[in-house]
Amino acid sequence: MSEKIKLEKQQDGWGSKMGLILAMAGNAVGLGNFWKFPYMAASNGGGAFMIPYFVALLLLGLPIMIMEWQLGREGGQKGENTIGPMLYLYARSGMKPKTALTWGAIAGGLCFAITLLINSYYTHIVGWTLNYSVMSFSGEYMDKSKNISQLFVDNISDPIRVFFFWVVVLVLLAFAVSKGISGGIEKWAKFMMPTLYIFAIILLVMAVTTKTPVNPDWSALKGLDFVWNPDFSKLSWANTMAASGQVFYSLSIGMGLICHYASYLKKDDDVVVSSVATVSLNEFAEIILAATIVIPLGYAYLGNEALTKAGPSLTFITLPSAFVQMGQPMGNIVGGLWFLLLFFAGFTSSMALYSYVSTFISETMGISKKKASWFIVIAYLFIGLPIAIETIINKSGATYYLDEVDLWIGQYFLLILGLVEVIIYTRCVSVERQLEINRGALWKVPKWFVTVLLRWITPAFLTAVIVFATWERYKMGAFKIISDKEPYGTLWINLARVMMIVMFVFGCIITRRYIKNKYSNEIEKNIKIQA
Repeated sequence: MSEKIKLEKQQDGWGSKMGLILAMAGNAVGLGNFWKFPYMAASNGGGAFMIPYFVALLLLGLPIMIMEWQLGREGGQKGENTIGPMLYLYARSGMKPKTALTWGAIAGGLCFAITLLINSYYTHIVGWTLNYSVMSFSGEYMDKSKNISQLFVDNISDPIRVFFFWVVVLVLLAFAVSKGISGGIEKWAKFMMPTLYIFAIILLVMAVTTKTPVNPDWSALKGLDFVWNPDFSKLSWANTMAASGQVFYSLSIGMGLICHYASYLKKDDDVVVSSVATVSLNEFAEIILAATIVIPLGYAYLGNEALTKAGPSLTFITLPSAFVQMGQPMGNIVGGLWFLLLFFAGFTSSMALYSYVSTFISETMGISKKKASWFIVIAYLFIGLPIAIETIINKSGATYYLDEVDLWIGQYFLLILGLVEVIIYTRCVSVERQLEINRGALWKVPKWFVTVLLRWITPAFLTAVIVFATWERYKMGAFKIISDKEPYGTLWINLARVMMIVMFVFGCIITRRYIKNKYSNEIEKNIKIQA
């Protein structure tokens, strides 16, 4: 690594505690909260989804969040900002360096595939939200004679709209990330996050005060009842995996992003309070705001059946239908604010993903992060191209490629990487080193947090979810090479699988090379390093 790049890393960091918390919240609070959570909850039984969701939050989300803050803080003190080398530094204390190198490479490959491929479709969706915000404020879809479903298909299959808004998002991300942590990410988060919460609170008030504008049997309060009144017959392992994946996705754990942001902390910065604050802000956005805006609003204007069958289209088809029912100018304002909120939420999360990939490329390729940030624009234009091409060519609104990537990356890869992190953290170093979590902490975690919860309960729950949900998905035909869907669905699904494998293998190779070059002496000696 050149002296210039070393100096760049030393000079970068968080300018303030508030900036760090808002950026971490921006990392966590994203489309996973306002776009994905409402339709996941609605399509998985409402209250029946919330039971495994809260179990996963307590047994997986919070403990892994705290652990990742500590992994990142310690890794940053040793000059590492990405998950592969960080886990290598832990693993080498419990296994020989050559074996630790393999696990570090696997973790690095998983994380590279996760961050790169999530953002390959995430940036498209962020572009859709910006497009819909413009259309809402301008009243473009407010004509009740228009077919809102067809409008969505027309928009995501219009090459001019697709590429224009996608490129705008990529350029803004490159600009923000190229300015560094305090000069770019922190400044954008300080503006976007408070604004996002203000918009959300305004929309929440509008949603819960909505009566029965369309049907006397539909109301916002009945929508809330749907969320919080569980139907236990709908509980399943697939449901539990969806809830667990949602916890990982919305908190941004199992992605390396928490570790990446935390790597810029000082050694005595409080990671316990910061973790709790991040989780709290995320859950406030997801449970209090998103669930209380989207589902009640959708229920009041469209009813239970349309709500539960909406799926990913809830935000772009179902809700705009509700905004049209509101009429002008209220529908324009509510719709514009809603999609602007989504844009801010998506952009702040996308910054974290973008920053991780830029840092990964910077470290492994030996170039400055500023150059890497702009280089990634070109990479995303290539890797995200299948999503654009599929929607433009198919002209049907089908997103087989995106759905397949989201299934594997947004659920499996996240859970697997989280499991690898937990096993290495709890089994390769002493309990005393694990409890370094408490260094500088206002609130101390008890010993059983690492010896019982992290060591046994969290990995056991994760393993059970992965194994049983995989079996259920296998019986449902999710692993077939030849799809039962439309003929071209098979092409896009298998293209997505090939892309995921290629990105994972590529990430493993360059992570392994980076670790091997940097720690060559100890790897050659291949003796456990007690630290």
